[in-house]
Amino acid sequence: MLNRLQAIFRDVFDDPQICINEGTCADTVPGWDSLTNIQLIFAVEREFKVKFALGEIQELSNVGDMISLIQKKQQCAA
Repeated sequence: MLNRLQAIFRDVFDDPQICINEGTCADTVPGWDSLTNIQLIFAVEREFKVKFALGEIQELSNVGDMISLIQKKQQCAA
């Protein structure tokens, strides 16, 4: 899942060198602002075929939280 997310990050941030891990957050990625965050969320929802509620998005503090939420959403859908 981390590899799929990394591909999304590289596309959204237009940076083929970006490397993410579970601790990656907005403070550690140059250019990660509110607009980029929206683009990122939409791209993740498309890739993983999930939908996030606004409250869920606001509670995400890093990539690890995002992975956990995606997994939870996918388990509920199964």
